[in-house]
Amino acid sequence: MMTIEKLKAFGANTEEGLGRCMNNEAFYFRLIGMAAKDPNFEKLEIAVVMEELDDAFEAAHALKGVLGNLALTPLFTPANEMCELLRSRTETDYGPLMEQLMQAKAQLEALLAE
Repeated sequence: MMTIEKLKAFGANTEEGLGRCMNNEAFYFRLIGMAAKDPNFEKLEIAVVMEELDDAFEAAHALKGVLGNLALTPLFTPANEMCELLRSRTETDYGPLMEQLMQAKAQLEALLAE
């Protein structure tokens, strides 16, 4: 079962995230569950592999907003970094950031499954 303590241990800024949800834990947890299933994770992964920087930027930008609003720092940080690199159409190896993002997503999914 997801708890505020588990989210804090994961690295989320729960005070900030809860504040955006009017301190409604059930609502916050529901939004986190929805965020973990966001189709932009897959879109970003595919766009990065295909080197479609415009599509990758759109997906990263959408994720940055969702993850930032929920204060899911372990996911937000790599999504934000990718977004800023993609905004300037930087041609680089996005693999390490993508791996960091997907590992954090897997950790969050494991928390949700408990």
